[in-house]
Amino acid sequence: MAHITTTHSRPSWASEDYPLAPPDPAQRFELTLDPRDVRRLELHAALTTAGIAPMPGDREAIEQLSGLPQGVQSALHRWLTHALT
Repeated sequence: MAHITTTHSRPSWASEDYPLAPPDPAQRFELTLDPRDVRRLELHAALTTAGIAPMPGDREAIEQLSGLPQGVQSALHRWLTHALT
């Protein structure tokens, strides 16, 4: 008879092909990001979506651009979006 153990509510026979259960919303942290951090993340996403993977040396430029006002950020996103079409 085979002995089946469980770890973190996952049977020992489960492989990596089985997706994990979605996270419980009640266990999420209440975090608020600084607007500059939000703009930095959005800029990374826009660059990656446009097929421009930021290189390690681009970090300083991204940090500087993230400090610019939201209007400038909107223009950057618009330019990157229109570059794809």
